Formats: sequence, C-alpha cells, structure tokens
Amino acid sequence: MPSLHALANPARFLKLARPLTPILFWSGLVLLVIGLWGALFRIPPDYLQGETVRIMHIHIPTASLGMGAWAGIALSSIVYLVWRHPLAMVAARAIALPGAVFCGLCLVTGSIWGRPTWGTWWQWDGRLTSMLLLFFVYLGFMALTRADAERGGDGRIPAIYGIAGSVLLPIIRYSVVWWNTLHQGQSISLTKSTIDNAILWPLPFTLLGFSLIFGAVVLMRMRTLLATAKAEARMRRMAA
Repeated sequence: MPSLHALANPARFLKLARPLTPILFWSGLVLLVIGLWGALFRIPPDYLQGETVRIMHIHIPTASLGMGAWAGIALSSIVYLVWRHPLAMVAARAIALPGAVFCGLCLVTGSIWGRPTWGTWWQWDGRLTSMLLLFFVYLGFMALTRADAERGGDGRIPAIYGIAGSVLLPIIRYSVVWWNTLHQGQSISLTKSTIDNAILWPLPFTLLGFSLIFGAVVLMRMRTLLATAKAEARMRRMAA
C-alpha cells in the first residue's frame, strides 16, 4: 500500500494527473479512430448478421466499461472505508458519470443491434434487465453522493452503497449461463473466441481506445472535484 498512500496527497496526485490526462485522451482517441475505421470500412459482413455485426465494436467496449467502472467504484469505496484514503471517494464520484454514460451506450447499442437480430428493440431477459438495473444504480449513486456532500456527510453511506451495488456484476456476467435468454452466450474469453479474426481484429483497438479515454475523463473529473473542494474551503475560510 505505500504507493497508494503516496497518492493520498492531492498535490502529488495532481502532479501526476495533469500530464497523464492528455496522454491518455489523445492515445485513446487515435486507437479509437483506428478501430472504428476498421469496423466500418475494413471488416466483411457476418454471414448471419450482415452489416449489423459492426456495432459489436462499440457495444462490447461500452458493456465492459459500464461494468468495469462500477467495479472501480466498489474498489474505491472499500479503500475509503478501510484505509480512509482521502482521494478514494473523489475517485468513486469521478467514475460514476462516465460509467453511467458507457452503461447507457451499452443499452442503446444493444437495442439497435437487437432490432434486426431479434426482431425487437427490447426484451426483458436476464442480461438486458440486469444491465438496465446497473444504469439505475449509477443514477442512485450520483444522487446519493450529491445529497451526502450537501448535508456535510463523511461519505460512508455512498461507499456502502457502492459496495452493495457490485452484487449486480456477477449477475450480469453469468446471466446468459443461469437463464435461457435471447442474448447470446459468451463469444470471447481470455483464451479463445468464436468470432472469426477477420471480423474481430478492430475490437482491441476500440476497447483500449475507449478505456484510455475513460481514464482521461476520470482524471479530469477528479481534478475538477479537487479544485471545487479547494475553492469551497477557501470561501469558507474567507467567510469565517
């Protein structure tokens, strides 16, 4: 934990975050453009799904980041409750909005993909319903952190909520195994893939590109939250 506690100093964290933010953003944007170019113009249509398979290269990264972001909130909440790391709740608050955006994009792209594939925009199956619940949990977390900050809370209630919300992650992950749903099973794992490489190759570019942009946005939001807290503290001192 020494490196973690070293970043507890906001000045030290900001010294690292300032140069890292544009590096992550522009690197992610370049990778994303390459991936989208490949997905839109270079890969062949799927023999069953046709041209609609191209949306996979947006849908899968947004789904992964929608879930991964909440894992980040849960981890930050644990760090805050156990070690009282002063930046942990700032990180959780910073992650929440982009995490909700990616979760929403997952739902939208999934609906667009599902319409020609399943013949319907929406189906109340396990994967779709649990992902929608996660989106609402994001909204609840953002409302709770704002209310806690306004009443001068210490952040423990949002942190507990952040940990409790992680129960949805294994449900989303294994929903296609536990229930018989319209949503297809796992196509990609760490060791194998059922998708042909001719269609799959842009996916690592879009996945890494979205991830780096997500990291840049989180750092920007953390810097903003720290600057706001510093300004409010200065105003309170001046008022006193």
